[in-house]
Amino acid sequence: MPQEETKLRDGRIVRSESPLNLEMPFSALDSFLTPTKSFYVRTHFPIPAIDRDAWWLYVEGEVEKPFAINYQELITLQSATVPVTLECAGNNRIFLEPKVKRVQWRLGAVGTADWTGVPLSTLLNRAIPKPNAREVILEGADCGMLEDPKSPPGELKFARSIPLEKARRDVLLACKMNGEDLLPVHGFPLRAIVPGWYAMASVKWLQRIIVTDRPFTGYYQTIDWQRTDYGRWQRGEDIAELTPLSELQVKAEIARPGEGETVAANTSVRVFGAAWACDAEIAKVELSTDGGATWKDTKLLGESNLNAWRLWEFNWQAPSQPGKQTLIARATDSLGRTQPVHRDPDRGIYMINHLLPIEVNVQ
Repeated sequence: MPQEETKLRDGRIVRSESPLNLEMPFSALDSFLTPTKSFYVRTHFPIPAIDRDAWWLYVEGEVEKPFAINYQELITLQSATVPVTLECAGNNRIFLEPKVKRVQWRLGAVGTADWTGVPLSTLLNRAIPKPNAREVILEGADCGMLEDPKSPPGELKFARSIPLEKARRDVLLACKMNGEDLLPVHGFPLRAIVPGWYAMASVKWLQRIIVTDRPFTGYYQTIDWQRTDYGRWQRGEDIAELTPLSELQVKAEIARPGEGETVAANTSVRVFGAAWACDAEIAKVELSTDGGATWKDTKLLGESNLNAWRLWEFNWQAPSQPGKQTLIARATDSLGRTQPVHRDPDRGIYMINHLLPIEVNVQ
């Protein structure tokens, strides 16, 4: 496996400077909630400078009563706080073979925070979607020009859509992260939190909510067979269709020991990590210390929270003889979904949840 890059900013790995993309070294995982200062950063354009006092959120489209709301009014509405794991849809991309383009995330484009905000359903109920309403488009204030010849001309804003049913069920409009106001890199003054979905749906710097009666075909949704972003192939009995990315795939990752780390022979080694899934609990995490020949159950730590990761550990007795050992973690959720052994090529450069072995040195 590739070695970790060493260029850091505030303790996070710099994956790109412009746009800014920072990864938490997954070996730093030590608690259920990821500290805000360690949480990964994913941007597509420059981070917008927003004056909270001049900011408005517009709710419009296929609704009976379109309206705009400012920050002061928004924070007077009844709020909720929920822990949610966000994972970039390209997390683990660095492990794909053959190598692909885009941000070369390793293990740490994922994190869990307490998010506080107003349920999206509160604003939708006020706007009253029309009977033909189908999707809800979330548009951010981040924008810029793209070099992609297939992109629309002029300036482009980041936007994604979610089904109306999902929008009403559990989507949160968050103004706080881990009890503090959002930082600019995390979407200040407001971002969407879409539990159980890859984080491209949790649009930051939110400025417009557009209810629509048809599938959204924006640049960051999915366009056609020639160019897709945050989309994948979904195969039916006879045909394959492009489908926008949505739900997280069940996955376990090993935080420690790390790839290439040396452990002492004939000692007890704590193997530690996290596992997550969509709309399900983590039922078990298994660990193989012999390259997948045999598996043992790990110990699940803490409480189970829907759409938030579960930490786990295993006390491994390292062999008495020096050599290399291959460790593999495998998660299964309460719906019976288990990580696949091999990569699904229909997922392109996204939704990477196949088993990722790590090799450690026993000395």
